[in-house]
Amino acid sequence: MSEAIIVKVLTGPEIEKYIPDLARLRIEVFRDFPYLYDGTTEYEERYLQTYVESPESVVVLALDGERAIGASTGLPMEDETPEFKRPFLEHGYDPARIFYCAESVLLKDYRGRGIYKRFFEGREGHARRLGKFDYCAFCCVQRPDDHPLRPADYVPLDAIWSRFGYVKHPELVTTYAWKDVDQAEETEKPMVFWLKPLKDSAR
Repeated sequence: MSEAIIVKVLTGPEIEKYIPDLARLRIEVFRDFPYLYDGTTEYEERYLQTYVESPESVVVLALDGERAIGASTGLPMEDETPEFKRPFLEHGYDPARIFYCAESVLLKDYRGRGIYKRFFEGREGHARRLGKFDYCAFCCVQRPDDHPLRPADYVPLDAIWSRFGYVKHPELVTTYAWKDVDQAEETEKPMVFWLKPLKDSAR
């Protein structure tokens, strides 16, 4: 990894000054498959205020000099929307014991340098320091294998997530709506959760 790249951990109000950078990164990275997200700066900046307002949120930010080139976000599941908490409640998990790792976005030119691993380590370390969570969790969109915009060389990140200690839970499924780049309207997409125990006593 280049010595010019700095990875820093931000929490709560410290995040505010980087909201425009986070919005830009999310729009650029999530436009690619599998998310195909056709986002707007206005919506992103509103959405990201959740992290500023949550005192226990975290952003692990990667900077190349002064330029933000990647970021990873997380917050207590209790601060998330009902759509994200519902599958956990239905399957007997306490959302208050789960730290939600929302997303990791990294520009293509910086991939393969160990930054993605540091994103996960930063969020998990933050969750452990808070001392009240049994699990870290994240979710990913499920696209059909024959999706027309699926690149021929696309490789899911499942193997990497497994190496990081996460286990896919097909029973923990929610849906979330956004507009794809090739669609005129928002549509619901299935999102499946992955979990990693933070404590030996976790279920």
